[in-house]
Amino acid sequence: MIVLELVLYCLLFTAMVKIAVWGGAVNGLYFYPKPVQERAFAIGLTDRETVRRKCRRFMTAFYLVMLTALVLIIAVWNRTGTFGAAYWQALLFLEVMNVYDGIVIDKLWVGHSKFWILPGTEDLPFVQTWGQVAKKRTFLALIWVAGAALAAGIVVLLASLAA
Repeated sequence: MIVLELVLYCLLFTAMVKIAVWGGAVNGLYFYPKPVQERAFAIGLTDRETVRRKCRRFMTAFYLVMLTALVLIIAVWNRTGTFGAAYWQALLFLEVMNVYDGIVIDKLWVGHSKFWILPGTEDLPFVQTWGQVAKKRTFLALIWVAGAALAAGIVVLLASLAA
């Protein structure tokens, strides 16, 4: 069952990214490295304020949706009520999402799809190297240790309210 839940969680992650770039990859310019962003601004694909606004809107929705889904999976679907069990489940989901993002989203989807190539920036690298992916994923793995505690705390709070 946990494998199905992990697959669904990663599909939700993918859907959120797809929604962010609905209408074109330029709508997700905040995902790109700074040199690509600067070129996109210089050639008039968009402007800084639009990117800042879209980034803020997406990241807020993304974290709320992913946290809510995580808490619902652990608290409702798995009926976990203890902090320890909720913590380990949350950590598993967050770390799988972290690896999924680095390999499936960054390296496979972004790295092998023409969709992500912005006109006028073709000469700039926008796909992370394996070293960059490893560095970012290692850093995020540490962040998710704290994120899992937050999710587990919410799960325990919900369990105490339901009791």
